[in-house]
Amino acid sequence: MLKRFSIATAMFLTGYMAADACTSLIAGRDATADGSVMITYAADSHNLYGELYNQPAADHAKGTMRKVVEWDTGKYLGEIPEVSHTYATIGNMNEHGLAISESTWGGREELVDTTGIIDYGSLIYITLQRAKTAREAIQVMTGLVEDYGYASSGESFSIADGKEAWLMELIGKGGKSRGAVWVARRVPDDCISGHANHSRIHQFPLDDKENCLYSPDVIDFARSQGYFSGKDEDFSFSLAYAITDFSALRGCDGRVWAYFNRFNNAMETSLPWILKGEGEPMPLWVKPDRKISVREMQWMMRDHFEGTPMDMTKDIGAGAYTSPYRWRPLTYNVDGVEYSHERAIATQQTGFSFVAQLRDNVPAAMKGVLWFGVDDANTCVYVPVYCCVSEPPHCYAHGNGDMYHISWDAAFWVHNYVANQSYHRYSQMIPDIRKVQNGLEDAIAADVEETEKTVVKMKTDEQRKRLTALTNSWAEKSTKRFKELGDYLLVKYLDGNVKREKDGKFEYTPEGVPAYPSFPGYNEDYYRTIVKETGDRLRVIQPAIAK
Repeated sequence: MLKRFSIATAMFLTGYMAADACTSLIAGRDATADGSVMITYAADSHNLYGELYNQPAADHAKGTMRKVVEWDTGKYLGEIPEVSHTYATIGNMNEHGLAISESTWGGREELVDTTGIIDYGSLIYITLQRAKTAREAIQVMTGLVEDYGYASSGESFSIADGKEAWLMELIGKGGKSRGAVWVARRVPDDCISGHANHSRIHQFPLDDKENCLYSPDVIDFARSQGYFSGKDEDFSFSLAYAITDFSALRGCDGRVWAYFNRFNNAMETSLPWILKGEGEPMPLWVKPDRKISVREMQWMMRDHFEGTPMDMTKDIGAGAYTSPYRWRPLTYNVDGVEYSHERAIATQQTGFSFVAQLRDNVPAAMKGVLWFGVDDANTCVYVPVYCCVSEPPHCYAHGNGDMYHISWDAAFWVHNYVANQSYHRYSQMIPDIRKVQNGLEDAIAADVEETEKTVVKMKTDEQRKRLTALTNSWAEKSTKRFKELGDYLLVKYLDGNVKREKDGKFEYTPEGVPAYPSFPGYNEDYYRTIVKETGDRLRVIQPAIAK
């Protein structure tokens, strides 16, 4: 049978949440409003600078070697032979409209292979240069780790093209033998799925090669290590190779539950699994009650469990301005008892995020659209980056600022300028941010719709030029507009006050002096908390002389 980890005994093995934690959501083509396949990615790391990577297509002479550098650390891992031709990539998408995203779940520490030279990040970006379709990508990815060893811990991957989406989970063998054990499952076209730092594949069909692929030794290796001793049909990849603790359920599967719950009204049945680790594991995929649009998927990336039992705006941690943010560490001790904050999809430490819209019935130049944003997904602007774009816009370009150096024409720093002001006065500032954010994204959506109607009639070279111009234009416009928004927020909310406005401008007196600001103070819940904590110490009691 599988060795199960109790929530109580396993918490010390992983702590609460990996330091670098990501979210990926998936929607099949019959689950979306426009018939596209969609996958998302929030690259969450406290040390990741938000920029748009790219590699041009290239031909390579026989014998050319490729250096492999670990994505997270920049550490040189080794070299592998280059293939004769590599495809162009922009972000986590290539010129053929193939997209790949990931989330790390770590798993059993003894299965990390220190001799491997292919880390999870390199696995993604090398594969994008070598594969045209999702199925081909699975072959390339599993072949790379088989030949050169896998240098990372347990990982989930969303792999999709315009026809289908797959969820693949993979973990190394700890140097006991070369390669990795893995399972890949095709998400049904009419369903949605996702993963968020916990292994999501439990039992899987052993005789459905069209929809389920796996390494030949995925079950036998678990047996050899003492992870499983039951019948093959009862084998759960997740329970064998991952660690099912409080973190995995509440903070990881919880994010996927929020996605399912947004679009399926029957998800309360999975709450016992999320909140207490009771009952059956949450399903790998569900059928949504309605078809999902690109804009809805973008807003899903901004989720903070609103309207659910984990709503981050409803406890005292939200503070005086109902902020859905909690600073790290997420766990804390009070009187010897451990507690935790919630961990939602949207979080402050996101480097970049995207919604990949992948289509099979459009010209090649527009088969893939990476709706790309930097910093916190909640306050970013998603800009369409087409698969034909050969270079990132300047505001997203590598070298335009970094984590230690501010650049005021870098989207990452401009969006941080806005977001970090809002975190401390969220309820007051978020309406101003939403006004600008929605205005930009509405205008972008309208422009995309009109442009695509025109582009389909153009020749290939003209298509590329027009779509590239659209990407560049909105990337730079949104960055400039958010810099203006950041300046506006600083002025309007200076020193805890709120500047008065009239007809969309800051108000002046008839004499030309800035109007006296208002003092909004705090919300009632916050005042009640103060009174509860201090009793009569701060109560206004008029002295006898005043009477």
